[in-house]
Amino acid sequence: MRTRFSARALPILVGLLLYLRPLALRGDTIIIDFEGFPDSTILTTQYPGLTFSNTIILTAGIGLNEFELPPFSGTNVAFDNNGPISISFASPVLSFSGYFTYAEPLTLAGFNAASTEVASATSAFSSNLALSGDLGSTPNEFLQVSFAGGISSVTITGDPGGGSFALDDAT
Repeated sequence: MRTRFSARALPILVGLLLYLRPLALRGDTIIIDFEGFPDSTILTTQYPGLTFSNTIILTAGIGLNEFELPPFSGTNVAFDNNGPISISFASPVLSFSGYFTYAEPLTLAGFNAASTEVASATSAFSSNLALSGDLGSTPNEFLQVSFAGGISSVTITGDPGGGSFALDDAT
């Protein structure tokens, strides 16, 4: 015996399927502005569901030269400390973005749960520092990676040794 869905049941079924998707894939937008931490805080697991590596918080006027690397908002930024910044997500996300000011060309790469690169973005300039960046560049360039199958981690690489870029308002 075959079961048929009525026209009324289809919207209910679709709604139920949408409800049962993992929370991270629902499109909830979270902005991380890195405020609320003192200068020189090593960022690791302070944000629930996120694990950072090679990341330090710098504050304008203290550890951050805000004349070259102005924050997009507030006074704090995340800075690459001793290598590329990696961020792992407890649940896959559909996209990752942020505002970047950099002294060297920048690459943003997104990886799925199998650690396969599924998305990437590169900076428009070699340097977009506020005072000494490339002609025509401006600080806080927006970069984004997206993948409908889910991104489990991102890596942001400037200078492989670190000390080359600031990230603000990660989304």
